[in-house]
Amino acid sequence: MSLFILTFVLFMVVIAAMAVGMIVQKKSMASSCGGLGAVGVEKACDCDNPCDKRKKRMAKEEIWKQNQIL
Repeated sequence: MSLFILTFVLFMVVIAAMAVGMIVQKKSMASSCGGLGAVGVEKACDCDNPCDKRKKRMAKEEIWKQNQIL
């Protein structure tokens, strides 16, 4: 039983350390499954006319894609 408790505590320490690392780095979670693009959705919002902040972000993404080295 003590081995189980020790293993459980070790896993909780590792999970807590990863959570603190994500909070300190201020990064969002990312997956590798392709997201909405994998199911054919081109954009995350259903707006026909995006807001100014989103337009700026989309413009930056487009510039990044144009300058991307494959």
